[in-house]
Amino acid sequence: MGDKKGSHAIPPPATSPLPRQRHPFLKSALVALSIFAGVHFLKSSLTSRSITQKPPLIGKTAEDLFLTVPSEASCTETSRQFTSKPHPAGSDNDKTTALDYLHLIQKELGISPPLEEPIFAAGSPHSRHATLSIPHTSVAKAWIDEYYPVMNTPLERAVQVLDDDGNVLFDFDLTEHTDDTDPEAGKYYDAVPTFHGLSQAGDVTGKLIYANYGRKEDYDALVAQGVNTTGAIILARYGANFRGLKIKAAQEVGAAGVLIYSDTRDDGDVTVENGYEAYPNGPARSPTSVQRGSVQFISLYPGDPTTPGYPAYENSTRTEGLNRPSIPSLPLSSANAAQLLKLADGKNLVRLKNDVDTKVIPIWNTIAVIPGSIKDEVVLVGNHRDAWVMGASDPTSGTASLAETIRGLGALVKEGWKPLRTIVIASWDAEEYGLIGSTEWGEDFPEFIRDNVVAYFNLDGSAGGSRWSAHASPSLAHFIEQTALEIPHPTDAARTLWDARTDSGPFAGNGTFTEVQAESVAVGALGSGSDYTVFLQHIGVASADSSFSSGPGDAVYHYHSVYDSEYWMEKYGDPGFYRHVAVAKHLGLQILRMSSNTILPFNTTYYSLELEKYLDRVESLATTQAVFVDLSALRQSIHTLRAASLALDYEKFAAEKALLEIIQKWRQREDVIKKRFKKVYCSIKKLLGSPCDEVVQQQLLLGRVEIDSLYGLALHAAGLKAAGCQNSFLPGLPLSDLKKALQRIRAVNKKLSTFEHGFISEEGIPDREWYKHLGVAPGKWLGYGATTLPALTEAITIEGNAEHAAYEAERLRGLVEALAERLRA
Repeated sequence: MGDKKGSHAIPPPATSPLPRQRHPFLKSALVALSIFAGVHFLKSSLTSRSITQKPPLIGKTAEDLFLTVPSEASCTETSRQFTSKPHPAGSDNDKTTALDYLHLIQKELGISPPLEEPIFAAGSPHSRHATLSIPHTSVAKAWIDEYYPVMNTPLERAVQVLDDDGNVLFDFDLTEHTDDTDPEAGKYYDAVPTFHGLSQAGDVTGKLIYANYGRKEDYDALVAQGVNTTGAIILARYGANFRGLKIKAAQEVGAAGVLIYSDTRDDGDVTVENGYEAYPNGPARSPTSVQRGSVQFISLYPGDPTTPGYPAYENSTRTEGLNRPSIPSLPLSSANAAQLLKLADGKNLVRLKNDVDTKVIPIWNTIAVIPGSIKDEVVLVGNHRDAWVMGASDPTSGTASLAETIRGLGALVKEGWKPLRTIVIASWDAEEYGLIGSTEWGEDFPEFIRDNVVAYFNLDGSAGGSRWSAHASPSLAHFIEQTALEIPHPTDAARTLWDARTDSGPFAGNGTFTEVQAESVAVGALGSGSDYTVFLQHIGVASADSSFSSGPGDAVYHYHSVYDSEYWMEKYGDPGFYRHVAVAKHLGLQILRMSSNTILPFNTTYYSLELEKYLDRVESLATTQAVFVDLSALRQSIHTLRAASLALDYEKFAAEKALLEIIQKWRQREDVIKKRFKKVYCSIKKLLGSPCDEVVQQQLLLGRVEIDSLYGLALHAAGLKAAGCQNSFLPGLPLSDLKKALQRIRAVNKKLSTFEHGFISEEGIPDREWYKHLGVAPGKWLGYGATTLPALTEAITIEGNAEHAAYEAERLRGLVEALAERLRA
């Protein structure tokens, strides 16, 4: 399929390679015009389009226009479209949603659809060209990449209670039954059977053993109590760690299979026991609600299990896949789990049957590009599109929010706006099976990402409750706070989005609130569980993720259930879609500033301060675990990094100040520049065989370079150098100084954008070398949750090995010292 799709006559995405400039006078003139009048004015004049004088669409002007676009009505419409049918990864409906999102992007960004749908087999020339040509792209484009991972679909499942003779005493109904109160759930209640993605097939029978959350410490406690888990069927509840790791720990103690259920004890106060009706008649958990989900061992590596570290092309060499269970598992509802505990009371046996079809299944990432003036600095934003069933919250709330962000960016593009840096938008597929779509793209293009992407902004589900939270690389923490403070609270005009971190739901809760640390920016570290993983922890790109999720007093969210439906969303999750829109606006504001600020808005000094807190935590753990390791050299290296970061802060200020001073000089010589501009403008028109249009010319000359109008300076230092500008071309223009100033800014931005990569060790984290970030990773036995300084921390907490801890401390010290040296260079 890959070779076939790569060879037939599908035109590659429209790209415009950088033009070769052959006329020396024209080269300099084009650059000078771009600097003075802006890229758009030059393009418009050369194509003889009329130009109306408007304020430059930059800075606050662009932001204000963007913020008027996202709307609750449009967001609701998108949500209803994408939740109208189940669309699990690899299904026909999933492919339809990939095309739907492609068409949405084409419409909003003004991209002319090609004659054939631009669906490219991963690894084909067209697919490779689509991404690798991004630094040379001059027009917006969009396409779909098709990858070929191994996934599974359910065939036959059973959970039964047997007597000693093997007779069936009870056969559980594993379906999520409901009535038509929730019309989508009523229609599709059995469309996607309840099962675990990437689960092992098997038919096993054994005694039932309850293992609490199924954490490693829970199994260790059972073994310490003398409980024989060999050949047992484990019953564990969801929560505390990633579901796949519950099974990994079970198979390590010899269990035959695992059943995982949703426990109402984890639902807070919104329960039937507290007088609330069960969904769909009320906000409490439906007794038949079941959480589907992947059970791959995500803390070992995400993505296609059979192609670890390299992309899943159709013809890729496959491995067995070491991040999948070797024993079968199934998810259960709370009602079935309660019944199972009563019937299997230590006397009867439990049978677990899980028959799945495991094979290569195609998936589809939809990608779009808005080219900027600095084409080798890319802001990447993504949301996954696939759902276990309808997925109104996970992921469609994020899909709808991102669609509103795209609409806002499209409104700017249609008004002639162009970002300083290129923006790439991704609708990832197969996230639910284990972050597959994003991981395969990341493994396909690691060099492009490492060399070009300055930051990644992730949305998973954007709205699933009342409380907003953010997790990110520490260098982005203040940026997230600042932008969130500028977005109004979705339902309270007197507050901001940032204030929603302490919100609670409309139902009586127990008053337990997560405290916000006053001494630290309340942006947490990133573990795993969504599509930022490959960018942050494998390649080393600063990343962020934020959303509204369940807080105290919220209706129970039916995670990965058929009840994660449009009806639930509109009644309980986000009535009115105000939170969806707030997230869309915040995401857009972050994209606009990251793509258009002269200096990238990273705070590396705060990052170094957080590193010291991480190390304080490690020292405390070492004391508790009685693992004695000297961390003084590592601490000193962090101090060195902090000093280098402070020096970079001063350089950021000085570099931008130097550029502003040059602009001031230009303004002081405006009359001279105007006369020269007129001569240059007419010369270019004559070279191109066009008359010198006096009206257009005067409109161009009326423009002036404002101090905050850095947009017109988008041709970066490398471009100016390549164009061969001579200071003598326009007397009085400080082109040589300008070139130096822009080179200085480029150098600062390179240090800022590659700071995160300084924590990448090609050696990786022991026993899970795919994870290469020594600053943060998903905990080995957590999966979702973040472990900071992971290799060092786990040498202490899991291995209890002082010698290995000393090695990891030295390895980290070397990275931190090298990073400080790069900042000082």
